[in-house]
Amino acid sequence: MYRQGKYVITSKKEIANGIYDITVKCPEIADDAQSGQFAQVYAEGFFLRRPISICDIDKHNGTIRLVFEVRGKGTKQLSSLNEGDMLDIIAPLGNGFKVLPKGKKAVCIGGGIGTPPMLSIAKEYNDNATVISGFRSADAVILQDDFKSIGCDTILCTDDGTAGIHGFVTEALKAELEKAKPDIIYACGPMPMLKAIVAMADEYEIETQVSLEQRMACGVGACLVCVCRTVKDGKEILSHVCKDGPVFDSKEVDFNG
Repeated sequence: MYRQGKYVITSKKEIANGIYDITVKCPEIADDAQSGQFAQVYAEGFFLRRPISICDIDKHNGTIRLVFEVRGKGTKQLSSLNEGDMLDIIAPLGNGFKVLPKGKKAVCIGGGIGTPPMLSIAKEYNDNATVISGFRSADAVILQDDFKSIGCDTILCTDDGTAGIHGFVTEALKAELEKAKPDIIYACGPMPMLKAIVAMADEYEIETQVSLEQRMACGVGACLVCVCRTVKDGKEILSHVCKDGPVFDSKEVDFNG
């Protein structure tokens, strides 16, 4: 069940160049939210809301964290808001990640701004999670201290080698899988990255869930902006990323569509 309302921003900071971290006090949303879901956020002066993944959920304090990158005029307007301002959001939306029983091991992989939704799912596993994060360079790196603070093993990769491992997340994943096989893999990022991760996971026969990044308009399945090709019961169908996702079992996604 999703809710719409105006909620107070309790914290706002720029955590990397053009990337902002906002905490919102919204107890009823936090109470219902699950890892992997998202919010539709209203930017003053713009008709369409902006979809932003829920980075973290604090049910005790009744807050959610939204981490986003400025990519246009709408997100630029959102970045101008400050602590104490009201934020108009619809949340929680979409389907979240499947969570395995305690004691299971997970690998969580985020590429760029696909990293924020990995925090809330990693918290379900804590020291039983390995988090692999990939960024273009050191100045785009985010949330590494957050992952470490909850006990996760962290592996940082950058395209240009200015921080962590010089290379892609797929190379780090391959090395991890050769050492030990996790019970599940979670991933969010660009489609080519997801396609490569899923191919590797299939080779090792590991259950994988992917969160798809897609342009959205309504956020509730009423329009056709975020349609993607999926496969169910051997048949190709068109699904809405907002309503049927954003999280899908990797075997349901047509990565060649």
